[in-house]
Amino acid sequence: MIELNLTTLFAGVVAGAAPIVLAATGETITEKAGLINLSLDGSILLSAMAAFAVAYETHSLTMGFAAGAAVGALVAATVAVFSIYLGQNQVAVGFVLTLMTRDLAYFIGNPYSRLLGPQVSPLAIPGLNEIPFFGDVFFTHNIPVYFSLFIIGFSWWYIYRTPLGLKLRSVGEHPRASYARGINPQRLQLLYAICGGLLVGLAGATFSLATKPGWGRPQGAEGTGWICLALVIFGGWHPVKAAAGAYLFSFLQVIGISLQEWLPSVPSQVFQVAPFPLMIFTLLIMSFAQKESVLRWAEDKARIKSLLGFLSGMAPASLGKPYRPD
Repeated sequence: MIELNLTTLFAGVVAGAAPIVLAATGETITEKAGLINLSLDGSILLSAMAAFAVAYETHSLTMGFAAGAAVGALVAATVAVFSIYLGQNQVAVGFVLTLMTRDLAYFIGNPYSRLLGPQVSPLAIPGLNEIPFFGDVFFTHNIPVYFSLFIIGFSWWYIYRTPLGLKLRSVGEHPRASYARGINPQRLQLLYAICGGLLVGLAGATFSLATKPGWGRPQGAEGTGWICLALVIFGGWHPVKAAAGAYLFSFLQVIGISLQEWLPSVPSQVFQVAPFPLMIFTLLIMSFAQKESVLRWAEDKARIKSLLGFLSGMAPASLGKPYRPD
């Protein structure tokens, strides 16, 4: 009988969730500012390809990650400029870009397909890696994984505990009121679209240089962008909750690999696809938990009300409606 090593399982979850956490956090920041970057899926692939190609040619992982971040920022800036300054529908622009960047990634990256290239090495944190269980789960990974853990707490602190975070939320909720108080909503929305795109680009680089080293077709990151968009909704536009959803999705992927060993008679494609409908089911539960009738029913039930409060979350009031001066 195959045994389940919980330490290895959860360490795999933390490592596998790193690029998803980065992309979901980046999109949360962008949407908090009132913009929707629907190009995530293609942007992640193009960033993954660019990061691997640059790292392969320069023999520098730093240059690879910088290239991935730059590509993600450029794609996000394109969505923002077309939406904010040219008045185009950001959903349509993002959808076209995700198709274009996906095809560009496969076309431009074809010469680098299946080549052996540089990849990030594990870097255990001395002392902390010796803590029973938690040391192996959290402190024996590589720098991108540590950065993904750091960005969860940092983004929460920045958005909800700093004056700059208050301005970020204000342009997503009430851009006209922000403008009346001397804030330039267009400039801030462009800035945070680029910041979110940087994290999405780093997510792509993490895929090809750390999580699933190499480049090819399929690369292994296909569909991740759509999952990240769903996780932003799953998390109620809150970075910590979105990250929790990323770890849940990673857990479903890792446990699916284990189930393939336990149930060899079941086609492997079933386990590869299973996390996606399970995430959709989870989103349905989230939607149900936010219904007004359910909230009224739980009004006098403290524990259930607390749970529903954690599951609930409201989209920024001006999401998808970038500010344009009269």
